[in-house]
Amino acid sequence: MSPSLATRLFISACAFTGTTDLAAARKGAAYFLPALFAQRYANMGGLDRAAFARQLDGVRSFRDDRWCGHWNAIAAQHVAVAERALEDLIGSPAPGLLDAASRVGALPLTDAQTARLAPAALHLADHGPQPQGTDPQQAGGPAAVVLDAWLKAITYYQISAFPGHSPARTRAYWRSRRLFDALLALMAPAIGLGVEEVEIPVEGDLVHGYLVLPPGPGPHPTVLVTNGLEGTTQELLIPLMRYRDDGIGVFVMEMPGTYASHQPMSADSQQAYHRVIDHLVADPRVDADRLGVVGVSFGGYWSTRLAATDPRLRCAVACGALTYHSFQTSGSLGMPQAIIQALRDTTGATSLLDLGRKLRALSLKDTYADIDIPLLVINGADDTLASPQDSIDLAERARDATLLLYPDDDHCAMGHYRDWLDESRRWLHHHLTTASPAPR
Repeated sequence: MSPSLATRLFISACAFTGTTDLAAARKGAAYFLPALFAQRYANMGGLDRAAFARQLDGVRSFRDDRWCGHWNAIAAQHVAVAERALEDLIGSPAPGLLDAASRVGALPLTDAQTARLAPAALHLADHGPQPQGTDPQQAGGPAAVVLDAWLKAITYYQISAFPGHSPARTRAYWRSRRLFDALLALMAPAIGLGVEEVEIPVEGDLVHGYLVLPPGPGPHPTVLVTNGLEGTTQELLIPLMRYRDDGIGVFVMEMPGTYASHQPMSADSQQAYHRVIDHLVADPRVDADRLGVVGVSFGGYWSTRLAATDPRLRCAVACGALTYHSFQTSGSLGMPQAIIQALRDTTGATSLLDLGRKLRALSLKDTYADIDIPLLVINGADDTLASPQDSIDLAERARDATLLLYPDDDHCAMGHYRDWLDESRRWLHHHLTTASPAPR
């Protein structure tokens, strides 16, 4: 349900006056978070929504020590659960083993010990994280408990990192990321997934990404996948594992200006994406004639922009894209201070006025008609973070667009996350493996 006008006015007033933290002491931090916050992280980690709501209710400040301290403590509990289950699984003490793995990105297990985790890894890849009410012990024994708690620790450290850019939140981000690297190193061989960590130099910065290709020499159709303001590669890649056998490769990266990036995001950041496409085109395992792009949230902005500017792409998906209306002053009513500050940090804006100018300069309104490749536009009709009119206008004015607008759903249609993932993957498979490319 969308917040009332009075609620949005109050949230904006607190953001404008910098008093959100003071008000959060009374109302709780959850009041000042995006409406889809709980559902998003419940999807990522299989969290019980009611239990997560109670955990959110315990947070009364966005200050690093209190916000990060709260979520880090919960994450550490799940690390401890994973380590105890790991001891049961491998038959020997494993104190601090997951902690050590999070620092080096790998878990030192023998082949025989790793094999015991394989069935649970397959289940996680195919079915995603299990809801918190599910007993992982019954679902798959100690191995399932290990992976379930491990993924929840990754999720809670990412929550601690929200929305980035402060020292404590950056530490939480890397904690989540390294735990994910260790999990990925364990799961990939168990489920037959070939994963490569890639670093691509881009004008004084590095794009960090994961390249996942189907088995065989190729060349394979491949999709560049990118997310938004405070999304991470782990949040993107975990649900994509279930499509590992459909013959399409993926390169997953975070948006410029966020987390691991050192340069602010601007219109020029499209060069980072062009460089990634250069890298993919130069890889003989990638089919340069069958490239697509998927963008989620602010990443949908970049997939839309790339669809209009990079002729090497054959199709594009834009989910929850911000393109024009969302960048106007009227689109900021009710935007929480945490999101506004994240936008300032990501763009390098020096003030709210400067932020407004930088966002309006990103407008794609005049480029819709330049998109001549198939475009799938996805969103919730009741988007509370971005204007759904952006998705509607984009689908109406691009030359070959399909609109998937879910009624009674929020930003990026998080209530239908699995549905639109399946549908977009079918759509990509059609345009990258069966359909003939449209003349350009």
